Amino acid sequence: MKKLPKSFQRVLWSYNIDKMDIKEDKEEIITQVLNYGTWDDLKLLYKLYFEEDIKEVVSHPRRGVWFEKVLNFWTKMFNIKIREDIYKKAIFTLIPDNKDNNLVQIHEKFPEDRGHKKLKR
Repeated sequence: MKKLPKSFQRVLWSYNIDKMDIKEDKEEIITQVLNYGTWDDLKLLYKLYFEEDIKEVVSHPRRGVWFEKVLNFWTKMFNIKIREDIYKKAIFTLIPDNKDNNLVQIHEKFPEDRGHKKLKR
């Protein structure tokens, strides 16, 4: 089994990368490297995966885990069109909750969304 580069621990901080599987965890690995990685991480990512694998992950972004500028960049780079509702749901957003000085992480920018959790500042 092919191992992940040790440098990926920076972008996969909440995972034990020695236990990650390159095929099974492909979506998480690609998403995290595109969101948080350096140029060197990106070059390593292209050694692990075909560009088509990376495009597939960008084409079907997971909900609430993408930085808007990053997803925008990669959709433009790969000339990928994503439905607006899917794009908006993929964006990670923190908004202030003025009631008790916490931040609220919402997984989409829709008021009817109930998938949020409070994070201490």
